[in-house]
Order: sequence, then structure tokens, then C-alpha cells
Amino acid sequence: MRAFRGPAALLVALGLGFGFSRVAPAQNQQTPVPDAPTPQAPPPLPGTQGPITPGEGTGPVETSSSSSTTPAAPAPAPPAPAPTTAPTQPPTDDQSQSAVPAGSEALPKFVVNVNFVEVPVTVKDSKGHAVVGLTWRDFKVYENNTLELPAVFSVDPQPLSIAFVIDQSLPSPVMAKVNTSLGALQGALAPYDEVAVFTYAHGTKEWTTFTGGQSSRLPAVLSIAENEGTDPTVPYTTGPFGGCPMSENGNCVDPVLQEGRSAGENGITALPKELHQLNDAILMAAHELSTRPKQFRRVIYVVSDGKEYGSKATWKEVVRYLQTNKIAVYGTLVGDSARWGEGWLDRFHLPFEMYSNILYKYTAMTGGDLDSENGTNGIEKSYQKIASEARNQYTLGYFSHESNYDAKYRKIDVRVDRPDLVVIAKPGYYPSAQDYK
Repeated sequence: MRAFRGPAALLVALGLGFGFSRVAPAQNQQTPVPDAPTPQAPPPLPGTQGPITPGEGTGPVETSSSSSTTPAAPAPAPPAPAPTTAPTQPPTDDQSQSAVPAGSEALPKFVVNVNFVEVPVTVKDSKGHAVVGLTWRDFKVYENNTLELPAVFSVDPQPLSIAFVIDQSLPSPVMAKVNTSLGALQGALAPYDEVAVFTYAHGTKEWTTFTGGQSSRLPAVLSIAENEGTDPTVPYTTGPFGGCPMSENGNCVDPVLQEGRSAGENGITALPKELHQLNDAILMAAHELSTRPKQFRRVIYVVSDGKEYGSKATWKEVVRYLQTNKIAVYGTLVGDSARWGEGWLDRFHLPFEMYSNILYKYTAMTGGDLDSENGTNGIEKSYQKIASEARNQYTLGYFSHESNYDAKYRKIDVRVDRPDLVVIAKPGYYPSAQDYK
């Protein structure tokens, strides 16, 4: 027997261990690759009769041999004809909601018409001190002589939106006291209050829009807005200082002098008239306040002697605007009208004369309050007093029995079951469409 050595012996050993078997050579076969899918045309949109052309709409379906074998969607049935007779009544809100087409995800719309009235109330005792601790059971509210059931009662303080109006037509000594007291105004405000500053003398001016009560902008604006006031003197009607000493063809040579007034005309010298445009100043401040959010209590704070002359707006027009926009007027009375006795006489108006004091009428018709002070210390204390009173009021709310679409004046009467107390509230209001937003 032939012996195998070397690599041949190794191959023989492996063959004996694993058992060689003769295998036929594999045939060279490949798995067939499937063809790509044939492009398919997208199905037509539901509700259309053919392809859509921009600007022309749908058209007829084009038939060709290369079109897809996918069957076209059936054409929708024509809509039912509209009824020939119109409904006798317009659809209600519920019917309009049910008319929303199926498949749309429109949000439901709820319309609720309410006539909610909010009345801030201040209660004082016989000495003028604020009374606290009252409950809703102590109040009764009448609107047009009809008792209204209370729906809201709150004693929580509210943030103030104050339009601060300064009379700069005051005499110089009084104006100096007001200028000195302005530094104490910011101490009466809270961080969540906001203030705008207005002045009036020969015209009205807004110095700043609403800014934070504790911002650094407010004292800077108040210092800039200071004024010297006026110095009323006895006018000269004759002599070199009276009228127009030099004239040409009957006219005054100096254009600074007012022809027909202080300069005179045709030899007649007319005394200059004072301007105290209180109505215009309050109207400008009220216009800015009407845009403030409802969570703020809208207040106009006036520091003035109450004189009114030369305004374009009338008192009735301004009061109606205030009552429509829920704005209360508070004030610190200074000057001659703040003196005891004289201030009461200034409330009487003489015919063909200017109003000596009209500020008290604004406070009475809007539910505000008025404080009379002469000295600087008293004016500073009035800032704190008025701001605290406007912020800490009883808030009464009810739903009026009157129609939502009635714009007539509505009288309000707030009573407390204690004869020794004084109730301060607005005597009425005009409903506004902005209340039903």
C-alpha cells in the first residue's frame, strides 16, 4: 500500500473524517428581478367633473389610451333644489350652528347678551371718615326705581388708572403751593397703579401717557410740568400803558397787542378775559382713560380752583362721556374756592359771568369726592386721602332689568340701612355697546 505523506496525507485524513461526496457543479442561475410598478394617475378630486385649471375651474375628462386603468370616482349627485318659498323667520343661533357642513371642524359660537352694571360705593360717617365692615345685606340698589338683586359684592382694593389734571391758571401764590406738593403724589400710589399727567391754562396739554405709579418717569414729568401761574393785575385803560398808545389808520402798530381786546378798537379798550378750560381738560383726560383695561378703576384727579371759562366742550357733553365710560372725577379744591364760606358761594353762577366753581358738579355726577385745602401740607395729605378712598370702595354688581339695546339714561339710587351714614355713588349712567363685547 502506498503511503501518503505531507499535505496529501492531511487531505486524505480530512476526507476520511468528514466523508467526501461527489457534488455536481452548481448551475449558474439568477433570481429574476420584478419590474417597477407602472405610474398611476391620481384619482380625481371628489365633486369635480374633470381636471382643474387655475382661473377656469374644472373641465371635461380627457380620454386617451395611455390613461390609467384605475376607475374614476363616480360623479356626485346634483344638489337638491332650493325651496321656492323663503322662511318666515330668520334662523336662530342654534339653527345656524346645525347648518355647518359635515366634516368641518368649526368651533362652536356662544353668544350671551348680559346687562351687568358695576357700582363703586363709598360710605362715610357724619365726620367724614370711611366706614368699613359692611356686608351686602346692608345695601340696596335701585335702578329707575326698581330694586335690583345683588349679583356681585366685593371689598377688595382695585388698581387705579389715574389721569392727573393740574390747573396752571391759578394765581402765582397758589400755584407755588401746588408745585411744592407734587413731590408727595407718588407716595399715595401703589406699584400696580398707572398715571397720566395733563395740564391746562391757555389750552390743554398731555405731558405723558400712562406710566407706572412708582416709575422714575412720573416725578421727572411732574417737575417739568411746573408752571409759575398767573399774576392778575389791574389793567391800564388810559395813559401810555393803556390800550394802544400808537395807532395807524385806526389800527394798533404793535402786533403783540390784541386788537379789540386789551389793545381796544376805535378808541374803546376791552379788558382781557381769563381762560379756565376745565371742561376741555377733563374731556381730554377722559378720552385717554376710556381705552384702559376694565380691571383698572378709572379716575380723573383734578387740582384746581374749579373755575371754568373758554372751553369748547360743554359741561353736559363731558358728564355724559364720563358716565358712559365709567369714569369718576375726584379733586382737591385750592385757591379762593377752598376757603370756608366763600367756596360755598362760588357754586352759584351769575348770568353772563364765568363759573367760579364747577368742579363739585363733576364729582357729584360721577360718584367721586372733593377735598378743599389751602396749605401745602393739606394738599399733600389730600393725595393720600383721595387715592385711598378711590381704591378701597365697596363694589356692587347687578344685572339690569332694562333692555340691552336701550341707550337712555338710567338712574341709580344706592341706600344703606343706617340713617347716620352718607353714601357716595354715581347717580346714574348711560349704557355703552362696549359693555357687551
